Amino acid sequence: MSLSRRQVTSAAVASVPLAFAATGTARAGGRRPRTLFLAGDSTAAQKYSDAAPETGWGMALPFFLRADLRVANHAVNGRSSKSFVEEGRLDAVLGAIRPGDFLLIQFAHNDEKTEDPTRHTEPWTTYQDYLRRYVDGARARGARPVLATPVERRRFDAAGDAVPSHGEYPAAMRALARQEGVALLDVQALSLALWQRLGAEGTKAYFNWTATEQDNTHFNPPGAIAVARTVARELLRGRVLAHRDVRRLDEEIPESWIDWPEPATA
Repeated sequence: MSLSRRQVTSAAVASVPLAFAATGTARAGGRRPRTLFLAGDSTAAQKYSDAAPETGWGMALPFFLRADLRVANHAVNGRSSKSFVEEGRLDAVLGAIRPGDFLLIQFAHNDEKTEDPTRHTEPWTTYQDYLRRYVDGARARGARPVLATPVERRRFDAAGDAVPSHGEYPAAMRALARQEGVALLDVQALSLALWQRLGAEGTKAYFNWTATEQDNTHFNPPGAIAVARTVARELLRGRVLAHRDVRRLDEEIPESWIDWPEPATA
């Protein structure tokens, strides 16, 4: 059953306090804890027990951030920069975001789907137009927008070289970041380089390859942890975050730290 824009927005707003439950209000004499909001697709989204071992990299990002910098993961399976807006999900994020917070934006996987007009965007026109809505919305609320090019799929040519799969979308995002003066995490280029180093066989250990599924788009725990580590390093390198905001960038993260909660019931 599809939900109306009002229903989606109401449901998302209602869930926001759960993301903040551990933070509470600012301590007496201290500043309010900051939150990093994540808007994106299934590669970053929270996964539940019925999808394990599939893991969104947003699930692993908190392992690399200090405890007083919270992650509110609003990424949702199957969404594009367009459908996330049209379903009211950006409105829900902007209703919760506060001055000093961050809005990290990663889309393209579903923008590329030309057969679906509810999700498809063109790289140099509508894709950039929708991304500007995230950027402008965050800035209007005193938050800092951060653009992240889409993480790469596992795709290799006959020579064993990792090949890009996102067409003009990463270039369009890079250009928009320059035009708007927005911090850019070039996750596409960095993940492609990582897959190249690991090779066609080695990357299978990072994607959701199981006895019954060969998924070259979504991650398992090691893959999600590797991508989250890349994101955290880039947040530091780009001076979006300071050294005091990050942790464990060079430490081994146990796969057992990943948690797949039970899916919510209606």
